[in-house]
Amino acid sequence: MSKELLLLKRHDEHVLILTMHRPDRHHALNHELATLLVEALDQAESDPSVRVVILTGSGIRAFCAGQDMLEQSGLEGERGVPKSIAAYLAIDRFGTSPLPIIAAINGYCYGGGAALAISCDIRYASETASFRLPGAEYGLVVGAATLPRLVGAARAKELIFSAKKFDALEAERWGLVNKVCGDDDLLSEVISLAEQIAKNSTTAVKESKRVIDAATIDSNVGQLEDDINRGLRGSPDQAERFLMATRRVTGK
Repeated sequence: MSKELLLLKRHDEHVLILTMHRPDRHHALNHELATLLVEALDQAESDPSVRVVILTGSGIRAFCAGQDMLEQSGLEGERGVPKSIAAYLAIDRFGTSPLPIIAAINGYCYGGGAALAISCDIRYASETASFRLPGAEYGLVVGAATLPRLVGAARAKELIFSAKKFDALEAERWGLVNKVCGDDDLLSEVISLAEQIAKNSTTAVKESKRVIDAATIDSNVGQLEDDINRGLRGSPDQAERFLMATRRVTGK
């Protein structure tokens, strides 16, 4: 397993920056990267000096382009191994961490990448960031359990049903993004916020997060989305849609 897919950097003593690094695939979540994300978060939670986690993508083009469609379709990796599950495990893991997590969204934030950003507590985006939830194109349910609490049910249905792309200012206006920053200022602004959070009581921040999440997140709904996706996996409709997606990527 290559740790170069995920770069870890400490800022001062209490802030950990996780940078996804698969530039050839716009940091798409494959089994390896998703596993590294889970492992890094496990380690951060066991280290009392880590008080805030920042998640971002390397470069300026992408935060995370979603699940790796070639691996998902079976063209990469071992056939018969449900590696796509790993991406959802990473998303679920970030959504249940007691640590405050800030997403620095610096470019494409699509599909599973958008779901990963939604699982974070706070989202700052660059001016050139763009968003899309294309699960319905591939016979998947993505973000249906989590997006409504940020943007409301009607807006969530519009974005998920249509799979249309939207920009950072729209995401901010609808409540998906907390703040839009200049491309060159994004990470510094996120680090500044992380430093403010890290100065406060670690226990109070974690317990505040626990109460807010208890008031706004229904774990049963998340489980329903997971169960539905397991039922859809391998269906004729999904298989056909993945084949079309693979042809778009490979040209074959």
